[in-house]
Amino acid sequence: MTDSLDSIKTKLTQLRDLDKSFKTFGSSTHKYHLNSTKSEQDLLDFEKKYNIKLPQQYRDFLKNIGNGGAGPYYGLQPLESGLFDDLDNKDKTFLINPSVAFPHSGAWNLDFPEDEENYFELKDKEYFDPKWISGALRICNFGCGVFINLIVNGEEYGNVWVDDRCSDAGIYPDHYFGNKNKIDFLTWYELWLDKSIREIGNAN
Repeated sequence: MTDSLDSIKTKLTQLRDLDKSFKTFGSSTHKYHLNSTKSEQDLLDFEKKYNIKLPQQYRDFLKNIGNGGAGPYYGLQPLESGLFDDLDNKDKTFLINPSVAFPHSGAWNLDFPEDEENYFELKDKEYFDPKWISGALRICNFGCGVFINLIVNGEEYGNVWVDDRCSDAGIYPDHYFGNKNKIDFLTWYELWLDKSIREIGNAN
């Protein structure tokens, strides 16, 4: 684990030095800045409050690198923001329940017949029900209502998934960086660094 964290720190510094004009998508938002780290007690308190055990990779990142900031797309969310159903409108009355098992093991979507009289009402109430993303924490805002999630409860524990219901695309494992298999947090983060370094290096 220490080797992975050291590699991430080195690559993040390299990317920051390469991308001084913030050409990487979303980097003008976070500017490669990392928030302060979390203490072990902070993490224990969070886990106790929400009756979960954070994946070890994510815990180590929060303790040794930062609690949000520099990351894919518009950057990593702080741990405390992970419970909001909508990262664009952080309403405390609309929260995800991380203590319930994540309900999916493969890509999921719902199909509502458009000729249904109450099509839009059904879609709003059922399709966007937070129950479909239970057992997850929002870790990243992709933009346009698409959110990246770390699964913290259930069969998919430790994997990164995409919630793309706003585009009617459902919820599915994150393959945005070219990986064909399901992906854990540190691998996901380092793939972003590798892809960004390669693209900025080619552009320069």
